[in-house]
Order: sequence, then structure tokens, then C-alpha cells
Amino acid sequence: MRPESTRSAGKVLDPLVSGPYPVGVTTTVFVDAARTDAFTKESRTLVTEIWYPAVDETSGLPKNKFSDFIPGGITPQFEALAKIGYRKPISEVERAFWNNSVRDARVRSGKFPVIFFSHGNGGTRTQNTFWCDYLASHGYIVVSPDHTGNAMMTIIKGKPVMYQPKERDNAAQDRPKDIIFLLDQMTLWNGGADSRFAGRLDLSKPVAAGMSFGSFTAIRVADLDARFKAVIAMAAAPETHTNLQVPSLYMLGDEDKTIGVNGNVRIKTNFEQHSGPIYLFEMKNGGHYSFTDMFKINNEFGDGIGKGKRHESGEIFDHTPMDKTYLMINSYSIAFLGAFIRDEKEYLPFLSKNHWPDDLIWKSKNGQ
Repeated sequence: MRPESTRSAGKVLDPLVSGPYPVGVTTTVFVDAARTDAFTKESRTLVTEIWYPAVDETSGLPKNKFSDFIPGGITPQFEALAKIGYRKPISEVERAFWNNSVRDARVRSGKFPVIFFSHGNGGTRTQNTFWCDYLASHGYIVVSPDHTGNAMMTIIKGKPVMYQPKERDNAAQDRPKDIIFLLDQMTLWNGGADSRFAGRLDLSKPVAAGMSFGSFTAIRVADLDARFKAVIAMAAAPETHTNLQVPSLYMLGDEDKTIGVNGNVRIKTNFEQHSGPIYLFEMKNGGHYSFTDMFKINNEFGDGIGKGKRHESGEIFDHTPMDKTYLMINSYSIAFLGAFIRDEKEYLPFLSKNHWPDDLIWKSKNGQ
């Protein structure tokens, strides 16, 4: 049986392979009594998924199913909505989905850094399991809420709260507050409010991360709350931000059809304006959904998955294969977190090199 420490003395883990820890996942509902939800007219309620390193005995247990993420199970309403969102019947989604986590496994002993992940506009808290699983296997805890009213659908008290596309401005205000509130809740959990996680959360350097609208959220969170010590932002950036020193990893796909050329220019402008350590991950044949689980559900979804059409020439092309895409995203994320959150400078040489020059443009500024 492995020692229960989070790291072996004097040795860092290879970012190119899954970490040594089995992964658990659990669903929790948090209620912010200080805020009234514009969508439910009650206290702001956040259905939240948490991935974490689990005990060794977790290995070999049945893996979490897609339907396990849905409180109360798959209803006809959810099935109809999923068919629109995923372009597949829910039975096919259930069959195609894969992950490496075990539902409600016992939390491993040790102290683990915490990453807060924010989903995209109309997305879900479970849209990036490929990334959350990988981070947890390397000894991180990932906290990912449904942003109620901006998620595809959230089940609260047995009732669905649907995505409200006309409420985007409200969502832009709610989302950063959601993440900051969850950091406060994790602080309470670490102090004993939840016995499973008591003393196991290393909150000295929390990380704000997100994809698309979630990237806007993550960058905004770092502007608003100095407790957050790093940012990972996938496939979007705000027009302006103020925390120009926080260590950051920005990611984009050159052929992103959702945020378009202008959205990618905004990401690159943010990169150039940043004065702290920052890295830019630019996937040559990547699109918007390259940075999500959508491949697991529909391998011809488009805009990063399957075939696409180039911005400039209109040429039909194949997006970067997803096994390589996931490996690139995951390995650079692990190296970045190791270097700047765990202060394991052995990861800096990995960050100094483009390991996939045929597929990726990799830049850095102000590194250590």
C-alpha cells in the first residue's frame, strides 16, 4: 500500500501520464443564504461536483456513469434537453461516456491543493471530466458548480432550472460570486464542516479555472479575490482584467468557431498585457469544444471535434485527435500547477518547451 503522503520525497510526478491516485467524485449542494437567486427567487443554490484523490482500495471499483451525475436520475425532460444539447439520445450518451472516477469513494489522507472550475455558457459542472479526473489522480481536488440559470439544466429540490440565455449579464455577475462563495465553503469543510474532507484541503493557493464563459469567470475571480493564486483559462478571455501578476495559463484553439477570430485575439491581447508569469497554449487545429468532454458523447460534434472548416480558406480539415488534445491540455496543466501551486520547480523545464510543435504554438512570458 502506498504511503498516504501526497508526494514522494524529492520526486515529482510525470505530467504526461495519469497520476498514481485513484479518483473519487461526489455531488454536493451548497446554499448561499446571503444571495437571492434571480432564477429560483430563493437562496442561491449551487449543485457542485467534487473530484478528489481516493484511497487505494478504490482501484477496481465500478466507475461513475453519466447518469450518476443527475440528481434523481434521467427524467423525460432531461432526456429531451440532452438530445438537443448533445445531438444524441441519452441512451447513447450513457453508453459512450467514460471516466476514471468512482462515486463517493473514501477521500485519501493528506492535504491537496484545490482548483475551482467554472463551466461554459449553457454548459454543465461535468463538462470537463477528462481534466478533473486527471488532476485528481495527480493529487488535486477540483470543485465544479453548475452556475444555476446559466448551466444547461440544474435540478434543485427535484425541479429543473433551465438555461436562461437572455440572462447572460446577470450570469456574469453571479458566476464569480459563486466561485468565491465555494472557496469560503471549502474553508469551512477543511475546518470540520464535512468530515470527509476535514484537514485534507490545502487552501493556501487556490486556483480559479474555467472554459469559455468559465474562463471569463476565472479571470474575474482572480481580479476580485486575492486569495486565488493562479488562473487556468480555456477558450475565452474578458476584454479587460486587473490582476496582471497572477500566474496564468491561457489556452485557445486557432479554429474556434464559437468565440471566433476576435475572441482569440482577445486571449492573445490578455497574454501580451500580463506582467506576471503566463503561458499561452495555442492549438493549431483546435476548436472551442476541444477543451471539453463533448468528444466522449458525440465524436462528430464539430468546432474542435471531428471535421471542421478553416476560418480563412474554408478548407475542410480534421481537428487534432482528442487523445492527443487531452494529453496536451492535461500535461501542461499539471506542469503549470506543479510549478506555481506546489512550488515544484522541477516542472519548469517541461513548461519551457513545446512538446508538440506540429500541433501546438507554445509561448511564455515572465517565467521563473
